Amino acid sequence: MTIVQHFCDIHSVFFRDTISRNLDAGCFQNIISIMKSQSTTSRRSFLTSTALTGTSLAFPWVSVRNVLGANSRLNIAAIGAGGKGGVDIGYCAEENVVALCDVDTRNAAGSFKKFPKARIYEDFRVLLEKENHHIDAVTISTPDHTHAHPAILAMRSGKHVYCQKPMTHTVEEARMLTRIARETGVVTQMGNQGHSQSHSRRLVELIRAGVLGEVRQAHVWTDRPIWPQGLTRPKATQPAPDTMNWDLWLGPAPKRPYHVSYAPFNWRGWWDFGTGALGDMGCHNMDLAFFSLDLKNPIEISGSGEGGTSESPPKASRVHWKFPANAMRGPVELTWYDGGKKPDPSLVRLKTLPGNGCILMGTKDTLYVPSYWGAGSFLSGATMEDHNNVEASLPRWPGGDQDNDKAHHHEWIAACKGEAKALSDFDYAGPMTESVLLGNVALRTRHRIQWDAKQMQVTNDPHANQYIRKHYRKGWELPS
Repeated sequence: MTIVQHFCDIHSVFFRDTISRNLDAGCFQNIISIMKSQSTTSRRSFLTSTALTGTSLAFPWVSVRNVLGANSRLNIAAIGAGGKGGVDIGYCAEENVVALCDVDTRNAAGSFKKFPKARIYEDFRVLLEKENHHIDAVTISTPDHTHAHPAILAMRSGKHVYCQKPMTHTVEEARMLTRIARETGVVTQMGNQGHSQSHSRRLVELIRAGVLGEVRQAHVWTDRPIWPQGLTRPKATQPAPDTMNWDLWLGPAPKRPYHVSYAPFNWRGWWDFGTGALGDMGCHNMDLAFFSLDLKNPIEISGSGEGGTSESPPKASRVHWKFPANAMRGPVELTWYDGGKKPDPSLVRLKTLPGNGCILMGTKDTLYVPSYWGAGSFLSGATMEDHNNVEASLPRWPGGDQDNDKAHHHEWIAACKGEAKALSDFDYAGPMTESVLLGNVALRTRHRIQWDAKQMQVTNDPHANQYIRKHYRKGWELPS
């Protein structure tokens, strides 16, 4: 057996048949050196080792997939092909993009042009029926109110799912999608791409190893909304664009006339379609806290907002969660800020804070990340290198430092092929989405709520439970 055959046998998680023809000699020697020094390295730790030494940059997963041949590529359909949908399906371009679905042909024109052989649909229900035997996976990049329906139909048909954040529009939907993903065994991934960011994954390892001590408080903020919120329904009506099927765009939402205030962009500022600044950015900016501290099932949530209406989220808000202790840590309190609100900058000895960021406060040290995700600094003055003794345990992906989307999609694609695990799957993303959306429930009730996760209900205010679920327009009832 040659060294190459031996390598392929041991590390089949990275190879199917042979080493990529794009592998240069220097990179190959680097890998062989790692193998000799770590002959018992597990598949996961090997991936981590190559990533940390820089090998992954010269030996990308995309090269591994290139050697599989056309028959080993996934057949993927995009549900939502314009805007972020175009970005999502664009990262799947090395697979077989066989179908595209969008209710707005003008918005999706770029994707239609990029994938001229793909079959075009307006209605995702028609796509999933007609393409049932032709596709392996779908990306879902529609407004929040139409995430759950195609995701459930796809999973029930055995299709792998990549779904944009927040995973769902309601808490009930998040619980349902999590359950169905487990029942069907399909591969899932929520589109919070910072979850695959290399620096973020290193910080997760350090936090789990205890470098901050016991983390008791977290503060997270965003510069959103960058769209209008605190709105009332427009009295005027407008004709929908000729390129848009407005009835399909509404989907399960209550019927109303078209207005440019709703689509194609500002839907996030309406409760019937979006989840506001918190829903849009919570699954991004709070991911480090949820990922590293295993946050789920809060017991108490309170929220205060400015300028909110029955139709639209507040212009600015502050939300506070209390998470109970679990086997790996004590209780944690997390506070969210948006619309210009921020924590006290003196927490990290600064006079001002940037538009987005995260502060995790522990008994030994405090971590400050001045962005949605990525590298941070320690209040003690410690550096990342000071913690090199902490073993790497999470995989790294090519592009994870600069192109988080690329890394995140590649992780999902590799998982669909049985070569990895998608770390923001619905088992993780479902409980996270529940917690985020419970913040919106608190904002809509405008007072503290107590949450029973097992019974999936607010226990101190029956009125608040109307926001845990929603009514669906006739003909658009949620599939089970």
